[in-house]
Amino acid sequence: MTEPLLRRLQARGERITVGALPWVAPVYSAMPQVAEVIVLPFARGALQLQARRAMARQIKGRFDKAYVLPNSLKSALLPALAGIAQRIGYLGEMRLGLLTHRLSNPKNKPPMVAFYSALSGEDCLEADRPRLHIADPEISQALAALGLQRGAYHVFAPGAEYGPAKRWPAAHFSELAARLALPVVLLGSAKDAALCDAIAAPVNAARPGQSINMAGKTSLGQALCALAATKSIVSNDSGLMHVAAAFGVPQVALFGSSSPLHTPPLNDKAVVLWLKTDASYQPPLDCAPCFQRECPLGHTRCLNDISAERVLQVLSQV
Repeated sequence: MTEPLLRRLQARGERITVGALPWVAPVYSAMPQVAEVIVLPFARGALQLQARRAMARQIKGRFDKAYVLPNSLKSALLPALAGIAQRIGYLGEMRLGLLTHRLSNPKNKPPMVAFYSALSGEDCLEADRPRLHIADPEISQALAALGLQRGAYHVFAPGAEYGPAKRWPAAHFSELAARLALPVVLLGSAKDAALCDAIAAPVNAARPGQSINMAGKTSLGQALCALAATKSIVSNDSGLMHVAAAFGVPQVALFGSSSPLHTPPLNDKAVVLWLKTDASYQPPLDCAPCFQRECPLGHTRCLNDISAERVLQVLSQV
């Protein structure tokens, strides 16, 4: 979601270095406008003040501006400790003194691309859609290592770190995989491995090798290459959904407790399935979007009632 901002900054002559945590750094390596990626040696969610001071000493004097993208206190510490003259970001988490150029958080939060792009001081444009690019030789090398052939598989991304209210049922994924002609590659983190096993097992019992669980078995770079070369992807509202959109691959995105009005896959080849806006679905989903980790009503109708048959129909169209 930050890629259009970086593209805009480069277009006006800024040389871009991105400081990113290890779990996301490879995504920025797939953005041609990024000149350098510094992998930050911080644990996710941890303050680690001493480590930030040490990193600040390493980068001191290198940069004129810092665009602070997350709205957290700790993310604003490094640019301030490094003495970067202009530090641009949104107000929040008591970081008033850490930023030199401060934007107020909008009362009605816009889509995330527009939210980040506003840090450039310019209005977001309709053309501001995230794009990623990986060179063909790198993709070919990764596919060879994974034993995959370009366009000869589908990808499923069944995880959603936020919680089960964003996950299409495993049994539905299994039913869909069993009905596809091409094999299915399951992608995700190590946390998703058990879920992916539950999806793959019944499929492979009937059709050995039809479902390949690679959750936690690839690097993020390899996963990006697998996404770039897939025939299509079916996913929940997740990070991999946005990555697939940025590669422009055909995709079906399944929404339940969250809203595609806020974080849609910005891809002309994407179809969103959300029962909230399906006039034929009865009774209406007055509870969606609830933005909860688990269904507060205990039924998760918003996802359980999206059938594998419906996804199969849409997939054949995209």
